[in-house]
Amino acid sequence: MFIGFFLALRAAGVKASLREYLTLQEAMQAGLGDYDIDTFYFLARATLVKDERFIDKFDRVFAESFKGVLRQKPAGPDGVEVQELPEEWLRLMAEKILTEEEKAEIEAMGGFEKLMETLRQRLEEQKSRHQGGNKWIGTAGTSPFGANGFNPEGVRIGQNKTRNKSAVKVWDKREFRNLAGDVEIGTRNMKVALRRLRRFAREGAADLLDLPGTIGSTARNAGYLDLKMMPERHNAVKILLLLDIGGSMDEHVSLCEQLFTAAKGEFKHLVHLYFHNCPYETLYQDARMRIGDRLATADVLNKYDHTWKLIFIGDASMSPYELIQPGGSVSHWNEESGQVWLSRMLQHYQKAVWINPVPPAHWQHSQSTKIIRALFEDRMFGLTLEGLDAAMRKLMRS
Repeated sequence: MFIGFFLALRAAGVKASLREYLTLQEAMQAGLGDYDIDTFYFLARATLVKDERFIDKFDRVFAESFKGVLRQKPAGPDGVEVQELPEEWLRLMAEKILTEEEKAEIEAMGGFEKLMETLRQRLEEQKSRHQGGNKWIGTAGTSPFGANGFNPEGVRIGQNKTRNKSAVKVWDKREFRNLAGDVEIGTRNMKVALRRLRRFAREGAADLLDLPGTIGSTARNAGYLDLKMMPERHNAVKILLLLDIGGSMDEHVSLCEQLFTAAKGEFKHLVHLYFHNCPYETLYQDARMRIGDRLATADVLNKYDHTWKLIFIGDASMSPYELIQPGGSVSHWNEESGQVWLSRMLQHYQKAVWINPVPPAHWQHSQSTKIIRALFEDRMFGLTLEGLDAAMRKLMRS
């Protein structure tokens, strides 16, 4: 049972094991997912998906495997195979999603059984696509079955979103959020990716109760209470985060803000500074880049030693002269070129990566991006879940 679904998941790249498939089977035999598609969805996802990045692939395979749901029916509009939900699932789901007013309207029209029986007859009788009218399954008409039309009670088939909000059952509505590893992501998922870069240590004042130590010390002290304290446990990794701001980065502000928020929540030792297009002899403590916010890049290198990990966030898109020529900066005269300063930083920080919010497919079209990738020895990663995960792995290994 469900072996086709399991094999489709494996083919799509969801790393579900045979043991997990057997666990799903055991759960179904125990009656945990009977006759309820939503319950079965969450049960299958809980047993077969181990990593958040596979949820989107799971959703797509689930939608393809159970659109309808199980028994094949003749071809519907446009020659697409139409499938049928089991009677018990239809009835139970209708009871769950319909209001009392909607149920009363359906009863007045002949009842839910009449509606579904008529749909089955239409599926058996109709052999081709139909548009307009009030009977066949099609588009733009008043039939209770189809898409882009109107009927006070109906079943929507083949329409990507609601229009009149009058469908009794939406057959092809996909509710679940896209969490694939190759799409842009939110703050919570960024935190998941950043957690790979963790090395915990207890630092600072001893202000937390050490319960195991207190129990052991009290036992050795003949039962007299002997409290033991310990420092709080923090992520000991130290991050120097350099953020490109302004110009072409404006369109990526929202995504970069999410990453910055995630990083602040994950790393106790986090220092962030700003630059525009390329770092030169000056970095800034504030994105407004005022004179009073300047920090000499050489002072930053002296203050934050080689034990810190360096992360650049920027689109690497600029005139090549800003990288390779003295005086190439658009805002001031720089005595040394941008690539000289980047090379200097990379020599100081052996563990460094560049995270680029521009999709990797576009990097080859930017000369400046290719130069920076070469400087970083291909340690440039996209701002996706997979990209962040790969960047964190590189920082841990390098």
